[in-house]
Amino acid sequence: MKKKIVTLLTALALMTSLCACQSKETKTASSEESVEVTTETETEAEEVEETEAKDSEAVTYRVGICNYVDDASLNQIVDNIKTGLDAIGEEKNVKFVIEYDNCNADSNVLSQIIANFIADDVDLMVGVATPVAMSMQAQTEDNQIPVVFAAVSDPVAAGVVDSMEAPGANITGTSDYLDTNAIMNLILAQNPDIAKVGLLYDVGQDASTTAIAQAKEFLESKNIEYVEHTGTNVDEVSLAVDAFISDKAEAIFTPSDNTIMTAELSIYEKMADAGIPHYAGADSFALNGAFLGYGVDYANLGLETADMIAGILIDGNDPATTPVRTFDNRTATVNTDICDALGIDFEEVKEKFAPYCTKVESITTAESFED
Repeated sequence: MKKKIVTLLTALALMTSLCACQSKETKTASSEESVEVTTETETEAEEVEETEAKDSEAVTYRVGICNYVDDASLNQIVDNIKTGLDAIGEEKNVKFVIEYDNCNADSNVLSQIIANFIADDVDLMVGVATPVAMSMQAQTEDNQIPVVFAAVSDPVAAGVVDSMEAPGANITGTSDYLDTNAIMNLILAQNPDIAKVGLLYDVGQDASTTAIAQAKEFLESKNIEYVEHTGTNVDEVSLAVDAFISDKAEAIFTPSDNTIMTAELSIYEKMADAGIPHYAGADSFALNGAFLGYGVDYANLGLETADMIAGILIDGNDPATTPVRTFDNRTATVNTDICDALGIDFEEVKEKFAPYCTKVESITTAESFED
């Protein structure tokens, strides 16, 4: 009996020892796990602190951007200015606070927007299109806030700068100057026997003045008749297209005119149904239904504008001595939907246009460019 009791006590002692070991192992594992979680939390906290410290150290610049009107060309510029500034801010550890507005071609609204920018003490203003640049120039003569314009077709003729190389004041920027003769050559390449060309534009758009004069000079030198009709809004532009159809125009030319750009989605089907190809000074026209858009890459223009903004604010570049940048990528953008409507083969068009272009691209009708 004594032996049995001793054996039983020995067994119990062993079991107790095993349980203690298991408990110790479990506790140790739990403790290690706890340490690991704590370490992760501390790392995350440190990362947050580092990010906050970096943000607090970043210099902040306030930039006021005013767009002239809501259309595919100008919206593409604005989007790419913002994208460009975001990238530069990340690279240079600076912050760009953007104040954006659109005056919708209303001069009173435009003046108020600029006044708001001044009241908000922006470090720099961006004027998208000629009328905005001109107003910003006038309203910053006293305060000398730097102005960078975008898509001003002829900044010298508009009186915005003294020269393209040396602007001479607190304003510089990017120009979408159009090689009008290049588009005229494309019209002749497509139809060598053309007898009458229509000129469609808004007389109030400074962007059209030089280009239309150049088109007339070119057509006169080739003994080609031209007829011109103008409009200041969508309804007037639509009536102008009706007039071209009555005049039996065989093609219509428009420079980088914002009024016509805004109306393009409302008129392209009418021209296509009448068998009249519309040649214009930007790929966004082709996006919105014109037969062809030629000239400036507005996405790149927007990025280059952002680069000029950063150069002035971060690097201290003087607008007065910063040359205006121009763009002509010699790319013809052809709308294949309109090719089909006009009974024109796109591959034949590419072959005809190739000698006059760096590149011939295709596009289909849409309201805006994809992001």
